[in-house]
Amino acid sequence: MEQEMNAYDAAAAEAVELGNRLAEADREASLWDIADGLLAGAIQYWLYSRQPCGDPRCEECAPISTAEQRMAELHRLVDELARESEYYHSPTDANAGRA
Repeated sequence: MEQEMNAYDAAAAEAVELGNRLAEADREASLWDIADGLLAGAIQYWLYSRQPCGDPRCEECAPISTAEQRMAELHRLVDELARESEYYHSPTDANAGRA
């Protein structure tokens, strides 16, 4: 379990560092474009890693055995990770209170 967490943390840190390097290398680049590109690549890799094994009775693959199930799991995971982010709420959100 500890090895999995280390791989998870390392992958997340590398993605952030890559975004920072790309932004630093091209100061004219849109941060949104860089972030969208990172997200597109991450989604591609995630979908690649979640391909079912092909055994229709595989219990491990059952939750991701269709494209719709993989999308549902991806949406669930994105929602969870976004809500856990320190950047989920921003002081400049339109619905943030102002005193």
